[in-house]
Amino acid sequence: MTTVPLMPVDPRGTVLGDEVYNAIGEAILDGRLAPGEHLRDHELARWLGVSRTPVREALQRLERTGLVEVSPNRFTRVTQPDHGLVGETHEFVVLLLGNIVRLAVMRCPDEVLEDLLGQIDVVIAASRNDDRMGIIDGSARLFATFTQAAGNRAFVRVMREAELVIRRNLSGWHPFIECPVRRSVGYEEFRAAVEARDPDAAERALRAQHGLV
Repeated sequence: MTTVPLMPVDPRGTVLGDEVYNAIGEAILDGRLAPGEHLRDHELARWLGVSRTPVREALQRLERTGLVEVSPNRFTRVTQPDHGLVGETHEFVVLLLGNIVRLAVMRCPDEVLEDLLGQIDVVIAASRNDDRMGIIDGSARLFATFTQAAGNRAFVRVMREAELVIRRNLSGWHPFIECPVRRSVGYEEFRAAVEARDPDAAERALRAQHGLV
């Protein structure tokens, strides 16, 4: 187990389980809990300042997402990253977000649409500067907003549960279109489709940007 204790969570009644899940998950993503490291519920509970019950529930959720592996009566440990999942996760995310974008452009109020367009502009600026991390960070914020704007609680729940493993699996992601000029034109086409509230064109532009046409 890591020698760096996790920070205690702030218990908030019904969301305590989510707080514990996110705390352990973030520690896996940033390396405080390293691949292959054994996880002991009593140590995690002590460091997080909670009972063992929410820790066990969090570890079960993390096992379902693939960040933790459990062998009954033997070990619970952090999984090794599977680099073969990068492409599969990318496909899953793009195809799912295509449907989310369709709903959002048809349903969201005008003020939310303006917010989305502003966030797309941030991604476009990062693309023009060939700023990979700026594209990643801006896209993450953008599509979190799209998910909320779609007005579908099922999508929100799926994305919330999958967020940690998606972030881990795509940590080595690079833009499909390498040329900053061509890539930026693609983002501009996506922006125009969103502004026009054209779900077909928006989904088509999103898929093209990621090589899934």
